[in-house]
Amino acid sequence: MQSNLDPAIQRALQLPSGSQAVAASYSGSGFSSTWKITVSNNEDRHDTSKPAQYFAKTSKGSAARVMFAGEYASLNAIHTVVPSFCPAALGHGELEDDPGTYFLVTEWLERSSSSGSSGKGHSSMSLAAKLAKLHTTPAPVPEAHDKSMFGFSVTTCCGDTPQDNSFKASWPEFYAENRLLAILERSEKQNGRDSELKDLIERTAREVVPRLLGDGHLGGQQVIVPVVVHGDLWSGNRGQGRIGSQETVEEVVFDPSASYSHSEFELGIMQMFGGFGGSFLEEYHKLVPKTEPVEEYDDRIRLYELWVIVVFLDYADCE
Repeated sequence: MQSNLDPAIQRALQLPSGSQAVAASYSGSGFSSTWKITVSNNEDRHDTSKPAQYFAKTSKGSAARVMFAGEYASLNAIHTVVPSFCPAALGHGELEDDPGTYFLVTEWLERSSSSGSSGKGHSSMSLAAKLAKLHTTPAPVPEAHDKSMFGFSVTTCCGDTPQDNSFKASWPEFYAENRLLAILERSEKQNGRDSELKDLIERTAREVVPRLLGDGHLGGQQVIVPVVVHGDLWSGNRGQGRIGSQETVEEVVFDPSASYSHSEFELGIMQMFGGFGGSFLEEYHKLVPKTEPVEEYDDRIRLYELWVIVVFLDYADCE
């Protein structure tokens, strides 16, 4: 199915006069419809360049508005640090011809089935190297603050679960309040109270988080610096492909739910669902050493996995 491009998306793409744009249905999910946008300049007969291509998602309702705004900011936070790691987000908002339907439009990603990561036509930068660069670049200082903070500029969604990203100066405070206790509160509102789950999460936030992540303990003498994390990096949200007009096949990620967090927070979901083998972790940790105390590394990963477990319990209960 093909359709003419909504004026709101045309403005987001800043298409030049004389351009002709068509959106073709590409694939879809239970939440959104996805589109491949092809733009050509039919008025310029001497233009021999390939038509430009873009990717768009559309969906109805306020949940889509929140989700697409979060993904827009997430993609650009990652793209700013490692441009070849994900497509740049180009715009989001409400469709003009279909009020109540929202969109996100990004650079086109041509997926590749190639398993190589070097050589002709391939980037020499591995997934581990790209993630390491992301995780060693300090987060920008948000407006109205005088230093980098834990959190994010907008609400993001893990699956369909909104995340409270209000800024905190303390990582243990952010993880306890904005992740563990926040998902507990959402779960109780959605599914009713479970006294055992409530006790587990509250005791973890009160006792385990300060013990393992406490300021002055985690990192030893090195202060934990907020960095961009993808936030939903399981094997289904990574791949290989060419972004936009680039010629090289890159290691890429997509569908992020970013925040400025402790770098190891990323590893909770990555290790929980698999797909990132020992060779990846070996290369990654040569570039991003395990945080002190190293002997508590496995305990921290399990602590970060707890949040993922509760998110997916909430998601499953809402199905």
